[in-house]
Amino acid sequence: MSSSAASRPSVLFVCVHNAGRSQMAAAFLAHLAGDRVQVRSAGSAPADTVNPAVVEAMKEVGIDISAEAPKMLTGEAVQASDVVITMGCGDTCPVFPGKRYLDWHLDDPAGQGVEAVRPIRDAIETRVRALISEVAPG
Repeated sequence: MSSSAASRPSVLFVCVHNAGRSQMAAAFLAHLAGDRVQVRSAGSAPADTVNPAVVEAMKEVGIDISAEAPKMLTGEAVQASDVVITMGCGDTCPVFPGKRYLDWHLDDPAGQGVEAVRPIRDAIETRVRALISEVAPG
């Protein structure tokens, strides 16, 4: 239990209906906080690939998530996390006593493609930067 991995806070991002949001948030946190935080993301349905618009929007800010496949939301993932951030889907995320939950409301812009993803990406980045000072100071 004295390893650095055991002492790092673990954050799970959950966006049940749009796994791309949780992947963006997890990618930003991993990129900005480095090895100070363990990061996971999940959605409600498996998929073989990440949304191409999400991949493109993240590449614009220097983060490549093209090799990441969305993961299924499980009770075990929630239980194993110190902080669970639900992104507009709090009522469908399994809740465990003693866990810290945050709900991020994000408005979906009209349209599709990278133009529609950019505002969500920027809102997520702003929130992740604030989150780092809470869960991984320094």
